[in-house]
Amino acid sequence: MTGTTLSEYESRARELLPGPVWDFLAGGSGTESAVSAGRAALDRMRLRPRVLVDVSACDTRCSLLGAPLAAPVGIAPMAYHRLVHPEGEVATARAAGDVGALFTVSMFASRTLEDIAAAATGPLWLQLYWLRRREQLTGLIRRAEDAGYRALVLTVDAPRVAHRPRDVRNGFAVPAGIRAVNVDASVMSASHGGTAGESAVARHSREQFDPSITWADLAWIRERTALPLVLKGILTGEDAVLAVEHGVDGIVVSNHGGRQLDFARPAADALPEISEAVADRCRIILDGSIRHGTDIAKALCLGAHAVFVGRPALWGLAHSGSDGVSAVLRGLSNEFDEVMALMGAVRVEDFGRSGIVHH
Repeated sequence: MTGTTLSEYESRARELLPGPVWDFLAGGSGTESAVSAGRAALDRMRLRPRVLVDVSACDTRCSLLGAPLAAPVGIAPMAYHRLVHPEGEVATARAAGDVGALFTVSMFASRTLEDIAAAATGPLWLQLYWLRRREQLTGLIRRAEDAGYRALVLTVDAPRVAHRPRDVRNGFAVPAGIRAVNVDASVMSASHGGTAGESAVARHSREQFDPSITWADLAWIRERTALPLVLKGILTGEDAVLAVEHGVDGIVVSNHGGRQLDFARPAADALPEISEAVADRCRIILDGSIRHGTDIAKALCLGAHAVFVGRPALWGLAHSGSDGVSAVLRGLSNEFDEVMALMGAVRVEDFGRSGIVHH
């Protein structure tokens, strides 16, 4: 990472950002135990390398729902990148393109879908929450199609935003100068205007998120677009099977970075069950606590086709804008290239269950 370690990016971001913003990004729900549990789950796993394999030319490239990637790495959807850098998602998109990574843009992005697409040279996906006002979703889907986004990612583990003690303690609200510019201002108004002892983000979700949706509602999206549909926030084999039965193209195994259900199982622990249930009938992405190239290898061994990187991308953005995001992503990819060679894996497809053990 150009001489700077990931922990140094994290430390510098914490120094640069206002306390309430840092807490919004770093914090979790309830006891916050799920934030650290994701890292612990990956640390419990050990790799089983093979030797005497010709690894003189390892190939980190792969394809994800038709999108060519330089390595099996993408950026997870996260709202309001302008909280950490003035250029916001435009800088993130530029960095992802520079390193050949996928960027999943949040519907609550602080730059327009079109400006983000203009800056991007790599593939873009658009993430959605299910709002009560469905015409907002229809408009976003049309704009995403017109701007060249390649897939839709529906977050399904957030019928409402969970209790996040740090945000409540800080009375956190999105600053007035930063908006979710792709959604009508009337829909987003509750996100602004802090109140002591209350999270404006949680208040907004209670007002605007539709908690009544079921599997049957996925047909509504399917009727309105031909873009691939990915569900983010699945942690059980049962739901993975239902996703396949409803024609979903991809699954993001995620516990929302420890920010939704407190004590939800870590994504890495859920991955083997989901991979087995899916049986290669759709693409699987692991999201959560990816910090090292070895984490990418572990995810692939457990059945994922790629990983999403969350908070570290924002650390890089806060540190040095587009250059910082590029450095974080390139560092992970370079580490993964080394892991491939030391694992005896020439291609991404060479990773499998025999390459990992649990402790």
